[in-house]
Amino acid sequence: MKQQHTIEESANRPGGRPAAIDEIHILWISEGMSCDGDTVSVTASSQPSIEDVVNGVIPGLPKVHLHNKVLSPTLGGEHFLAPFRAAARGELEPFIFVVEGSIPNEKINGEGYWTSFGNDPETGEPLTLNWWIDRLAPRAWAVVAIGTCATYGGIHAMAGNPTGCMGLADYLGWDFTSAGGLPIVNVPGCPVQPENFMETLTWVLYHAAGSAPPPPLDEMLRPQWLFGKTVHEGCDRGSYYEQADFAGDYNSPKCQVKIGCWGPVVNCNVPKRGWMSGIGGCPNVGGICIACTMPGFPDKFMPFMDMPPGASLSSALVKPYGAFIRRMRGITNVTANKEPKWHHNRDELTTGYDPRWRPRRTTTRSR
Repeated sequence: MKQQHTIEESANRPGGRPAAIDEIHILWISEGMSCDGDTVSVTASSQPSIEDVVNGVIPGLPKVHLHNKVLSPTLGGEHFLAPFRAAARGELEPFIFVVEGSIPNEKINGEGYWTSFGNDPETGEPLTLNWWIDRLAPRAWAVVAIGTCATYGGIHAMAGNPTGCMGLADYLGWDFTSAGGLPIVNVPGCPVQPENFMETLTWVLYHAAGSAPPPPLDEMLRPQWLFGKTVHEGCDRGSYYEQADFAGDYNSPKCQVKIGCWGPVVNCNVPKRGWMSGIGGCPNVGGICIACTMPGFPDKFMPFMDMPPGASLSSALVKPYGAFIRRMRGITNVTANKEPKWHHNRDELTTGYDPRWRPRRTTTRSR
């Protein structure tokens, strides 16, 4: 395969700025422990869509070659594996390495393996996901973990699992730096919110093109602008919490914290962003937040339908304040629902109109 730019060329240019990359590959492996739900979710993105990125519709982005098994136009097999094998040999760069699914511990697999991606051409033995990560991650211009399984382990890493699963940063190290000088970029979600991932990927691509700085990440390597606020801060049910008005069942439009919602402590923007085309999002459609974007998911948030431990205290403390505020607002609401008294059709003006200044009358001389 033809190389576009070497990593060394892309690393530096006069003035200390990275060289612009005009063509780049995205090697997307979803053979981690997962359901491929993140790939499926991303197909619903519209701001931007994966099609617009790949087809070069968005100005300023490098030309993108996407290699993803669900979205690939190839017939599969060795044809699909070719760019991955070339990258592992150091013959394809630059590329962004996207990992979907949690990373199993192959050191405890006994005589078998937990998950694989293709076979060794010489021995015919399966090549594990870990084998690919060991060879591709160090050569990648950027490494992106998509979905909670890849970022923090997710469902497959919960207590009692036999695979020893973990997130990509647990496997590579939280201080890992890609060949392009970037840390791992974590975009959690179970599955990932479509626009959250595509927006992040687009930022990384603009950075590769030399027209944007590196994406700002928090201490858990999440994009700050997406995960800097809590579900509660963007929830359209949040005002009910402030007024201590809580739902007792899942048919209520009120705050769901007493029936299992973890929104007040979960970093996620789904209530504000929606799920598809701005519509949906768990609390928006009657679902509780089960904290699927968080590093401690799922273990720290189960049983999902039980009230979170801190909710009983916080809801008790807010109850007297909320009851008073709700009553005062009710009184003001009654007043606000009345029209002013001067809205009438009588033959007098009662609006209080009383101009303090009137223009002086001027006389004109006759000629």
